[in-house]
Amino acid sequence: MAIYESEHTKFMREWMEKHPEQAVEQRQGRALWWDKPQDLEAQKRAQESKVPSKGYYYDINH
Repeated sequence: MAIYESEHTKFMREWMEKHPEQAVEQRQGRALWWDKPQDLEAQKRAQESKVPSKGYYYDINH
């Protein structure tokens, strides 16, 4: 049984084989934008301090 692989996936696989230095740049970019240390205490405080919003924000009767 053949597994489908999109044209984009094929292109990216071939690109990474031809340009292995891009893997380092990819990891650096991920670290810059996504892999951030998490402060669980700050997340807990933010969650606890949320104020529930009204069902319809512009309704002046509620």
